[in-house]
Amino acid sequence: MSSSDIFLGETIGTAILILLGGGVCAAVTLKASKARNSGWLAITFGWGFAVLTAVYVSAPLSGAHLNPAVTLGIALKDNDWSNVLTYWSGQLLGAMIGAALVWVAYYGQFQAHLTDREIVGGPGAQATSAKAVEAQEKGAGPVLGVFSTGPEIRNVVQNMATEIIGTFVLVIAVLTQGLNDSGKGLGTLGALITALVVVSIGLSLGGPTGYAINPARDLGPRIVHALLPLPNKGGSDWSYAWIPVVGPLIGGALAAGLYNVAFV
Repeated sequence: MSSSDIFLGETIGTAILILLGGGVCAAVTLKASKARNSGWLAITFGWGFAVLTAVYVSAPLSGAHLNPAVTLGIALKDNDWSNVLTYWSGQLLGAMIGAALVWVAYYGQFQAHLTDREIVGGPGAQATSAKAVEAQEKGAGPVLGVFSTGPEIRNVVQNMATEIIGTFVLVIAVLTQGLNDSGKGLGTLGALITALVVVSIGLSLGGPTGYAINPARDLGPRIVHALLPLPNKGGSDWSYAWIPVVGPLIGGALAAGLYNVAFV
């Protein structure tokens, strides 16, 4: 795989991942969406299908890492760092493109949601706005969850541990059974396995933090949230933003360490 193929594949694949994954979050969250309040099962399966689609599209070009933690794990497994920055750059750019496309697809719903006083507070607000106002006071605006993750309980140690554990499960699954014959990315069967693993992680471990398990998935859309001209969007919660970046990278490194010790 050439560097240009890797960059293009990761950009396209991660954009599709975030478009479909962020899209299900928007569908469940925003007013005037037909899927509003569909719940956690819709989100977890939506993200799983997003992974499946993105992997199948991007695998021929880049091996479909789509996640800096996966790239790190494979680099540590193979001791090959030659394309790590290329993968990471494509992943971050793709995540930002995908998040911007979610905004385009749900533009009217964002406008309706963020101008509703029951959502954003202010004159005429009802008691139901209390949670949104409280979230804004803590630095997370009322639609930030469409773009990036946040904890239900703010505890740095627990939040970090949750992201490390979830990403460890993902990366060890990719390394043990999800790689293609060349070992450089996800194969056809690996795409399905990994999608189901992501669903499992979401159902079992996603409750505390929203299971970023992917630094690009969280950081790229968070940057887009900060830049978009959304009315009453509130903060982007930058005080928390380092956890879904550092935690998954640690989890990916630990998974690679175990793989090298136990499976090689």
